Amino acid sequence: MKAFVLRATLALSALVWSSAAFAAETASRQPNVPAIIMFLLFVSLTLIITYWAAKRTRTASDFYAAGRGITGTQNGLAIAGDLLSAATLLGISSLIFAKGYDGYLYCLCLLVAFPIMLFIMAERLRNLGKYTFADITAFRLAQRPVRIVAAFSGLVVVIFYLIAQMVGAGQLVTLLFGIPYWIAVVVVGILITIYVTFGGMLATTWVQIIKAVLLIFGGTLVAILAFAFFHFDFNKMAADAASVNRDGIKILAPGTFFRNPADTLSFAIGMVFGTAALPHILMRFFTVPNAAEARKSVFVSTVLMGVFFYMVALIGLSAMVLVGQNPEYFVGGNIKGQLIGGGNMVAMHLAHAVGGNLLLGFMSAVAFATILAVVAGLALAGASAVSHDLYAIAIMKGSLSEEQEVRASKIATLFLGVIAVVLGIMFEKHNLAYLSGLTLGIAASANFPVLILSMYWKGLTTRGAVLGGLTGLISSTAFVILSGAVWVTVLGYDKPIFPYSQPALFSMPLAFLVTWLASVTDNSPRAAKERAAFEDQQVVAETGLQIHR
Repeated sequence: MKAFVLRATLALSALVWSSAAFAAETASRQPNVPAIIMFLLFVSLTLIITYWAAKRTRTASDFYAAGRGITGTQNGLAIAGDLLSAATLLGISSLIFAKGYDGYLYCLCLLVAFPIMLFIMAERLRNLGKYTFADITAFRLAQRPVRIVAAFSGLVVVIFYLIAQMVGAGQLVTLLFGIPYWIAVVVVGILITIYVTFGGMLATTWVQIIKAVLLIFGGTLVAILAFAFFHFDFNKMAADAASVNRDGIKILAPGTFFRNPADTLSFAIGMVFGTAALPHILMRFFTVPNAAEARKSVFVSTVLMGVFFYMVALIGLSAMVLVGQNPEYFVGGNIKGQLIGGGNMVAMHLAHAVGGNLLLGFMSAVAFATILAVVAGLALAGASAVSHDLYAIAIMKGSLSEEQEVRASKIATLFLGVIAVVLGIMFEKHNLAYLSGLTLGIAASANFPVLILSMYWKGLTTRGAVLGGLTGLISSTAFVILSGAVWVTVLGYDKPIFPYSQPALFSMPLAFLVTWLASVTDNSPRAAKERAAFEDQQVVAETGLQIHR
């Protein structure tokens, strides 16, 4: 393994340096050397962590849940790391830069999701689950059909979320390291495959923790340095930003991005309930030893994210003046044109504006670390759905050994890495926060209704869970494909078929309705047994006895 880590580091270093040198030569400019050095240092550190974790990953519990030995504080940092993704640092700051207050709605909606997780989900998730959220939805229902639907729903959400991270990786490295976009995406695919395949959840968790600390420190530093340009006067910053933005004072109020109530409400619903149903976030509650640590995880992550979101707001507003009025950061020096590196690179340009190449290099390495860590968590969640829910239980009916199941998960990781690379290249031009918003809309529709009803509603039956889950998944995915984000931008048609930009307002109530209707009309003997088993499930949800005996 030591030899592997060394070879992997040297190979990736050679790829980065050779590609950067070629790009610099063809573009007549030098790559950002501090950024490349810091990037390579972080990659080397994460590979060392993977080596350390690999020696401690022996069982399925180790691979999927880090042996349930992560503390609440550590898990809170990891959860914050999962959600403080490329969409947060790059995408949301860019949306605030372009649209003002409407961009900040992303931060507010993400925070609203955490009280839901803290008060009604965290303890039950820890006590009812084992490795994936399908363990919860199938707790008292028919294992095979429920797990198949839950696994496919989780996979779709993971794949859509992977797109945003891969796009962020490609654009960031193209701008800062001089590496062509497709090579950057391939490098990320290789790295996350190594993390998950060898280190499992333990390696992924510690990569997330390190990344979260670096990201919060770096983002806070950039925000404070930028704020200093306005003498730490928020009123002056807001006034200066409004004076240079084409929408003027309107950027400080809603309506510059979400121009109709349906889109605004749909977006908010998707962000709040989708965050509470993301597969890679739900998996984190199975890594702690008990329910008290699960609740502590949510509290720690909420505090950290709340602080960081204030920093993102400062970054977006100050960038309107410090970046938006500086020709150095625009193609051809035209401040009315396109930003160098694309619209998602506002935070990186601001880092350069307030701290020069050194701070830019640090933030670029941190941003890349952010992407690597989040993609690793997503890949593990997707691989777990394939190996644990689909293959081990739905297909092999629990006959696999732990070693065989883990091997299947590693193979699934390879396939997910390839899919992530291909889709990352296809969706290169999209805003990261917008892509994440679409993903959370699907999660809110396909995962949340069945998940929350399985924990709290006695009347839920297998038929209701299967039909409701499929309804949410199919309708939300169809709405996304038929909206302007895919139908027009990706597929090239003139007009979208679905007139709204977000699906959750329409697909999530539909999923709840179908789940309820299919359950209350189910009078089968199996349904009666499932309703009777609800009381036993509540005992386990409140005490966790079944997991620990």
